[in-house]
Amino acid sequence: MSAVRVTEHGDPDALSTAEEAVPHPSEGEVRIDVRAAGVNFADVEKRRGNYPDGPTPPYRPGLEVAGVVESTGSEVDLAVGERVTALVSQGGYAEKAVAPADATIPVPADLSFPAAASLPVQFLTAHNTLFEWGNLTASERVLVTAAAGGVGTAAVQFADATDATVVGAASTETKREFVRRRGADRAIDYDDIETSVRDVDLVLDGVGGRVFTDAVEALAPGGRVVSFGMASGRVPTVATPRLFFQNKSVLGYHLEEALKRNPDRALSAVLDVVEAVADGDVEPVVEETFPLEAATRAHKRLQERESVGKLILHP
Repeated sequence: MSAVRVTEHGDPDALSTAEEAVPHPSEGEVRIDVRAAGVNFADVEKRRGNYPDGPTPPYRPGLEVAGVVESTGSEVDLAVGERVTALVSQGGYAEKAVAPADATIPVPADLSFPAAASLPVQFLTAHNTLFEWGNLTASERVLVTAAAGGVGTAAVQFADATDATVVGAASTETKREFVRRRGADRAIDYDDIETSVRDVDLVLDGVGGRVFTDAVEALAPGGRVVSFGMASGRVPTVATPRLFFQNKSVLGYHLEEALKRNPDRALSAVLDVVEAVADGDVEPVVEETFPLEAATRAHKRLQERESVGKLILHP
């Protein structure tokens, strides 16, 4: 089978395509004939060597796939031929991938494979950070940073469907218009967080650095930030007096760690996510699809912040 490999940490040219043996599922696993593989910023950071406890080269990148169950190990309820999307620890950028059955989700027949490949990482992260960790309610005001990205696009739509007031931050006017079309009540530049955003109840932040610091200041008393990344490359920090004098709180979220330590809490969102997509309440936005051989181009586009929505590899 054809698969993408990271041969060494570095720039996108560290990605190459090679022929590899087809993997076989063990007990509790399924092998998926991959029709679409999601490209995530975590893949970029792992390739760069910046990801905590990230894989050591050589390895096969890719966290999420969508396709058709091709074979199963023992103790698996999923059927061969079933359309699914799945979270894989690595190896998603390939024609075939093995996934744990309990991280494999059946998807409706009318949901395209590229759209389905948006669900395991970005849509589940968006739902978890908003609701299972962030406890957002309809009467509240939420600020979403990187609102034109994969997680941000999903979070804006989920929050809008809940009738919360949604403020989305993005770096360009093109991206801000995109955020407004997804349902944000207001779309702002990052500098506006410090100058004109106040009294938000919840912040979802995947940017870090100064954006995180400004977001803490924008919280209403009793508000909370869910920090799930640092796409800026700068570690988010806060002085604790800025928290305890107004009962503000900061929660950390990492999908793979959540699935390891608290799977029931994280996976409780799966049915809601699939139903929301199937009902049209939220819509995966796939901006561009690349062949496996063009994984380098996909990584360049993502790390240069040129994309909105989701980037997909198509084996």
